Amino acid sequence: MENLALIESFSEFKNEKFIDRVTLMSILEEVFRNTLKRKYGDDDNFDIIINPDKGDLEIWRNRVVVKDDAVEDENQEITLTEARKIEPDFEVGEDVSEEVKLVDLGRRVVLSLRQNLVSRIHEHDNGIVYKQFVDLIGEIYTAEVHHIRHNVVILLDDEGNELIMPKDRQIPSDFYRKGDNIRGVIESVELKGNKPSIVLSRTSPKFLEKLFEQDIPEVFDGLISVKKVVRIPGEKAKVAVDSYDDRIDPVGACVGMKGSRIHGIVRELGNENIDVINYTSNIQLLITRALSPAKISSLKINEEKKTVEAFMDPEQVSKAIGRGGHNIRLAGQLTGYEIDVYREGAEEDVELTEFSDEIEAWVLEELKKAGLDTAKSVLEQDVEDLMKRTDLEEETILEIRKVLSAEFSE
Repeated sequence: MENLALIESFSEFKNEKFIDRVTLMSILEEVFRNTLKRKYGDDDNFDIIINPDKGDLEIWRNRVVVKDDAVEDENQEITLTEARKIEPDFEVGEDVSEEVKLVDLGRRVVLSLRQNLVSRIHEHDNGIVYKQFVDLIGEIYTAEVHHIRHNVVILLDDEGNELIMPKDRQIPSDFYRKGDNIRGVIESVELKGNKPSIVLSRTSPKFLEKLFEQDIPEVFDGLISVKKVVRIPGEKAKVAVDSYDDRIDPVGACVGMKGSRIHGIVRELGNENIDVINYTSNIQLLITRALSPAKISSLKINEEKKTVEAFMDPEQVSKAIGRGGHNIRLAGQLTGYEIDVYREGAEEDVELTEFSDEIEAWVLEELKKAGLDTAKSVLEQDVEDLMKRTDLEEETILEIRKVLSAEFSE
């Protein structure tokens, strides 16, 4: 049967990974019927027989034989003369079935038909892919690096589905090569046009939570629950865990002997420093644990404003704040409270506000934002650390330290 290579495409369609025989036949018939409607005005009198396994089809047009001068609808009726060209013994009133060759539809119609077929098959596939990945949101998934761009990595899974990992979903220390297998969590799935956009994330707290579930048997079995995860990707994370069995130490089980259990997770996350703490509904105890490794002397909690004043020995302050302010920021995110730290027994210290004549107000505000409110709290920090925690330049910081140091050298 001549078909301008249309039928050859059936061999492609029948191998589509998401198309079953019944669905394929339904889509093919729908596309053909739409084409017949456009050409003949109606498709009710057409029979379409499709065999996708063999890659062939037949289209039969059914018309009623009428006298040569009595044709009112050329699609539904055929003259006696034309009918007898098909079979010489036809009579008026009889039904005639005539095969319609695809080539007779015209090259333009056939090309359009093929495009519509391809479009409908892809639309169907995309719908299946979308539903598949929507069910995987929040789950760990592995895909291979296919293409690396400046602001996004394009990945392909084993089924050839495309995933994307934008720059802000990548751990800063990650380095990718084409062909690398990458793990992350499916963060979101959207239909853009008819194509699913699947976002893989390695920075999501859910990724760390799922790694705990995957690598720590007690978490997988439900004996230990991960209550909350907060992260500064590639730098530091805090994970609050709880146990339903008093005989199980949740922190010890998660960390393992000499960190053996958590080591693989740390390595997966680019050596992200992970603090695992025991969860408790006692907010005072939870805040104290969240500020670890610093030792807290006392806390003043304002439940209404969700703020906390944490008092500690001067040498503990830098531990509470952490490098780059990461520790205190994550402690705040984990507990839901805004935490400020204060030094105890620091009578010789001087509030930064006392230096307003020598240091500009916006500079003092930058230091305050970093949790530094006294002269000694600033002097205790390295210049490099202060640059990371504030928007101040090295020259400005050195000048500030000079002013503050002069206060104590007098």
